[in-house]
Amino acid sequence: MMASMGQDDPFLEAQADLLATLNATRSLFSSYLRIRSLAASASSPELAQARNELEANLHDLSSDLQDLIDSVKAVEGDPFRYGIDIDEVGRRRKLVEEVGGEVEDMREEVNNIANSQKRTGANGSALPPPSAFDPDIPDGDDYEAFEQQRQIEIMQEQDEALDGVFKTVGNLRQQADDMGRELEEQQEMLEEVDTLAERVGGKLQTGIKKVGWVIKKNEGWRS
Repeated sequence: MMASMGQDDPFLEAQADLLATLNATRSLFSSYLRIRSLAASASSPELAQARNELEANLHDLSSDLQDLIDSVKAVEGDPFRYGIDIDEVGRRRKLVEEVGGEVEDMREEVNNIANSQKRTGANGSALPPPSAFDPDIPDGDDYEAFEQQRQIEIMQEQDEALDGVFKTVGNLRQQADDMGRELEEQQEMLEEVDTLAERVGGKLQTGIKKVGWVIKKNEGWRS
């Protein structure tokens, strides 16, 4: 890999920001689909808020993606001029294409729902099930089973997140235990130093007394 692939490559920095925004958008999209499947009407405030948050993220994601697309187009004509090899150009092109496709799929899903809601009017009629927009989702009782499976998957994801939290708490607790043991060891060392100091001080006092006794005795002899 050439020099431009170092940590100072602006494309790599923009790529990291793009992927972070993409992960956040995926989470909002999943939340939107869940709320949509449970909403009783098209005028649900929770549904409207979820859609607005998702559309805002999609807008930011599209803007970041366009910057990367422009960057890829700029280097495709003469990649060696920018110190980038052909394989890296291909990787970057594949990245923007895949992200672009995913963004377009999410945007189409939101637009399909919005158009359907406009056709039903503002009478608060019930939303159609997700199967009306996705042929891969079954109808009727099969849809209920599908929704139950989806809820199970969500709970499993939450359990995995909790496991991560517990693991972090466990690591912090272990670190606290280690620090506690180190403090106990240091306390023992300080106690040993204090004991030694007391012994030395006692011997010093005894020595001073002996010297004083000798001085007094010598003064007595002189007199």
